[in-house]
Formats: sequence, C-alpha cells, structure tokens
Amino acid sequence: MRIPCPICGARDRREFYYYGAEDYLDRPGEGADPSAWDDYLHNRANPAGVTRDLWYHDAGCAAWLVVERDTVTHEVLGAELVAGRRAKR
Repeated sequence: MRIPCPICGARDRREFYYYGAEDYLDRPGEGADPSAWDDYLHNRANPAGVTRDLWYHDAGCAAWLVVERDTVTHEVLGAELVAGRRAKR
C-alpha cells in the first residue's frame, strides 16, 4: 500500500505508523460527561468501506496525516495533513 504524503509524495506504508480513526482527534471537552469519555476511549466503529484514519510519517517528514482509504479494497483515496484539518462541529 502506498500513502500519498502531502509533503514527501507517495511512500510505502512501512514508513508510517497507523494510529486509529480520525475521530480520535475529537476528544471530549473539559467537564464532559463520563459516557462521552467512555465512547471516546472504548467504543469504536469498525466499518467495512471508506474510512478516515490517522497515520504518522515516522520515516519521512514526521507529519501526522488523515488518510482516506477503503478497508475492503485497500485503495488509498487521499491524504491531508492533520494541521490543515477542519474540526468537526
């Protein structure tokens, strides 16, 4: 699998570390209900199809990326820097 790093270009996935789903970036705010923290820490979807995941480019530019990929076909659909990501509202 090749991941299109926005800084370094397409690289082999062995240069990256997988971290988890993109929603990990949307942590509950201060004073959030304990159930919100439980969902954030323990309850994750495991969809078949298109996902948006966090990857760290360890052997390259050391950037955090959001990679859109299909878990069924293993096709990588794109990638963007976490720093450029717009927060969900």
